[in-house]
Amino acid sequence: MSSAAVKIEAESALVLPSLFADCAQALAAADRLLAEVKLTVAVRVKANGLDPEQFAAHGLSWFATYVEALRQTLAWAEALKAEGTLRELEALILQAGFGEYLGQFAGGIPMSQGEVVRPADLGIGEQALASFTQTVAVRRLVAAGNTGAVRAGIAKGLETALETGDFGHLGLDETHAMVREQFRRFANEAVIPYAHDWHLKDEFIPMALVEQMGELGVFGLTIPEEYGGMGLGKQAMCVVSEELSRGYIGVGSLGTRSEIAAELILRGGTEDQKQAWLPKIASAEILPTAVFTEPNTGSDLGSLRTRAVKEGDVYKIHGNKTWITHAARTDLMTLLVRTDPKQPGYKGLSMFLATKPRGDDANPFPAPGMTGGEIRVLGYRGMKEYEIGFDGFEVKAENLLGREEGNGFKQLMATFESARIQTAARAIGVAQCAMELGLRYGLDRIQFGKPIYSFPRVSGKIAWMAVELMMARQLTYFAAREKDAGRRCDLEAGMAKLLGARVAWANADNALQIHGGNGYALEYPISRVLCDARILNIFEGAAEIQAQVIARRLLEGGAN
Repeated sequence: MSSAAVKIEAESALVLPSLFADCAQALAAADRLLAEVKLTVAVRVKANGLDPEQFAAHGLSWFATYVEALRQTLAWAEALKAEGTLRELEALILQAGFGEYLGQFAGGIPMSQGEVVRPADLGIGEQALASFTQTVAVRRLVAAGNTGAVRAGIAKGLETALETGDFGHLGLDETHAMVREQFRRFANEAVIPYAHDWHLKDEFIPMALVEQMGELGVFGLTIPEEYGGMGLGKQAMCVVSEELSRGYIGVGSLGTRSEIAAELILRGGTEDQKQAWLPKIASAEILPTAVFTEPNTGSDLGSLRTRAVKEGDVYKIHGNKTWITHAARTDLMTLLVRTDPKQPGYKGLSMFLATKPRGDDANPFPAPGMTGGEIRVLGYRGMKEYEIGFDGFEVKAENLLGREEGNGFKQLMATFESARIQTAARAIGVAQCAMELGLRYGLDRIQFGKPIYSFPRVSGKIAWMAVELMMARQLTYFAAREKDAGRRCDLEAGMAKLLGARVAWANADNALQIHGGNGYALEYPISRVLCDARILNIFEGAAEIQAQVIARRLLEGGAN
């Protein structure tokens, strides 16, 4: 055991002497209560249907997400303890996280602003609730977990974090720690000094930076080496996405479209399609964009109406798409359209690898049969958003993914786990950025003769940011490891995305509050981060849709 981590429980007056035993017992009590919630919500859904019982069902999703976050946070701290690297900071993060979330099980979980789900909403009876709240370990953690003194202890541990980058051991192995350090330096040097100017001017991220990222392997991280990639797993993807998004969410999201395209081709493409496209995606010779959403359909992909009509050796595309990120400056569209109008819902959809010339601000879509324009947005600006109209736009028949019609939605579904894990990682990066901005301002801003970080309402905000961020991070890493192990993880990926997005918004909002009036000024980067954070609760599955998907899985018996 390292000298920095010797007998934390015994040496710290803040850390509960029985912390790990208490957390294990409290987690078992939470699991029992979750089983009760699942049972009561299942009865209501069976009687009334899922949609009429949305509030309770989504409350179940949040409850289960909290339980899994606690489980993974405890596993993280136990691993640090076993290897001798647990310090007071990590122990207090564990203690505060358990204390707060256990308290919310009884007092109410905030699903969003103004939507708090309480035990009565979930049908939890008085006896079941009392059995949980009267568990000795639960009582001890709620009473001594997220206290002012504990938050002050965490805040003290973070005072030098901006210089060291140490906001708590992340629990990464040597390889992933090296990857993180490499991309942290890259973000600090090549992204952060310029990101706010790109945002304020609403400019594209420079192609020179995109090329640098290609050289670093960002676009081929998870593509197998045999197809020109680095052959790393989803946890590496998380670490890279997190650090790049800490610099600027637009940079962290550049790899998202490559990740989606590569996953589609790897899982649904023919061997010659893999050989043709994957090496070029990995090297950034080809930049992809995802073209799925249509006006008036949103998350209801089964209602897509854009048509592909086969004429000889091409398909002609007719229809409209919207909210297409980085559409102008890319070469390849993963294009979801309807090839069989007689097949209702998802069955008539097909996926195409549709090539297009790169455009620019003056002429975004210089291709026959294709028009479009920019959608001006609050944040998430470095790639720009577009709406696109197709009127006879031609795609080679050989570019039908898998060369068989009707598999488009199934092919897309196969990418959802990875996409949501990656989005959770982007959320963690944005949340980390917000925390660092808030901490720096709190330390630098002098009021009443001292840094405002010395005031508990300021330092306490930062402390809780660090706690909940670590919990969301460990849940995300767990989902990534499950994916890397080849296990189904749609539930865990959805939970990571659900929690990570809320944490990003909360951190950004609280960091802006710490800035006071200056936070509302465009010159301060936190104003950008607030706008960037807001989209995370919407794209890759809005929070309500995500909660609906999680609830459906839970009620099918998808959780232990």
